[in-house]
Amino acid sequence: MAAFAALILVGTVLLSLPAADHGHATPFLTSLFTATSAASVTGLVVVDTADHWSPFGEAVILVLIQVGGFGVMALATVLSLVVSRRVGLRMAVTAGAETKTLSLGEVRRLVLGVLWVTLVFEGALAVLLTLRWWAAYDLSFTAALHTGVFHSVSAFNNAGFSLYSDSLMGYATDPWITVPVALGVIAGGLGFPVWVELWRFTRRSGERRHWTLHAKFTLGMTAALLVIGFAAFLALEWTNPATMGPLGVGEKALTAFFQSVMPRTAGFNSLDFGAMQTQTLLVTDMLMFVGGGSAGTAGGIKVTTFAVLILVAYANVRGEPTVHAAGRRLSEGTASQATTVAMLALGLVLGATLVLMTVSPFTLDRLLFEATSAFGTVGLSTGITADLPPAGQAVLVFLMFAGRIGPITLASALALRRHGRLYEFPQERPIVG
Repeated sequence: MAAFAALILVGTVLLSLPAADHGHATPFLTSLFTATSAASVTGLVVVDTADHWSPFGEAVILVLIQVGGFGVMALATVLSLVVSRRVGLRMAVTAGAETKTLSLGEVRRLVLGVLWVTLVFEGALAVLLTLRWWAAYDLSFTAALHTGVFHSVSAFNNAGFSLYSDSLMGYATDPWITVPVALGVIAGGLGFPVWVELWRFTRRSGERRHWTLHAKFTLGMTAALLVIGFAAFLALEWTNPATMGPLGVGEKALTAFFQSVMPRTAGFNSLDFGAMQTQTLLVTDMLMFVGGGSAGTAGGIKVTTFAVLILVAYANVRGEPTVHAAGRRLSEGTASQATTVAMLALGLVLGATLVLMTVSPFTLDRLLFEATSAFGTVGLSTGITADLPPAGQAVLVFLMFAGRIGPITLASALALRRHGRLYEFPQERPIVG
């Protein structure tokens, strides 16, 4: 957490330099907001990225996105292994020779693996986008390369920063732009542990394949939420003249797919969220709150947490004392951790929304959307971010910081801290419901 705060501080200082903008004399809050949004790979902005920031400023933003996304992904991957082996990181490092501990060599292999996956996906995506912008949109190769690299890093890290003032609305019907960006967002949102399992799956063609519960939850819930989001966007925006209404059937399907991916948590948009139906905003709120996979670049409470909550509710409805899934029994600690993370996250979002309603004149649906987007490190907006008062923007800065670090830190702390009680009080059951 301290390292993440230091990254934001360095980014704020660099973005406050005269060389970082086009002579706009950037206020401190604007620099802080942009640095936090970039380092937390959120994508919310209070100034237009291409118009306000100079090439140096854009480079600072890109580095913050890359370091923030890679750092969180590597940290979450290491912590997930620490938690799975039930050993503190300090103990693992100092006692690496013991059985079931995390050695320094293993940490190094994990970090290098995360770096390799990052470079492969970002490189492939940069090539595709650069060629498209160069061949189809009359950009010079240098300009196309700059645009392609920036958007590839932003997409894989689920950042949502764009060099265009309307994000990717100008390319809403171009599948050669929107589909690669969407696939990059999905790839970054799955997380490194899932990609390791997918790699092993392809390498063991003749062997029996065993998927971990984490991979099953991540892949299954990701697919389910993509389908739900796709269907919801199509149904709710099909006739909206300000969004999908004028588009053809194939174009509507393309934009619905793209927008169903973005709440996972990227922040690019090919349609104007400020013109969408209130029902669509609420569906997007729910998708943003859940987010993507653990140990990835996505935010939110994570799809695995959401899957555990569903299974707990299902077991309680059936009157079963334990929770089972895919031939495995979930520990009681897992269920309580998921509930705690979800409840604290919900309280944080609702509390922040209440504060935003107090300091700004906007409606509840727009402010809830903004708060959820900030906490989920999504970056989608109905267009009110820049119009919020300084107090409102400060609230979003706090939400972005808490949303990026909070769920990872909280879940790891809950998993690693176990204290036995020396005594128990007599049992009593209050009336529930």
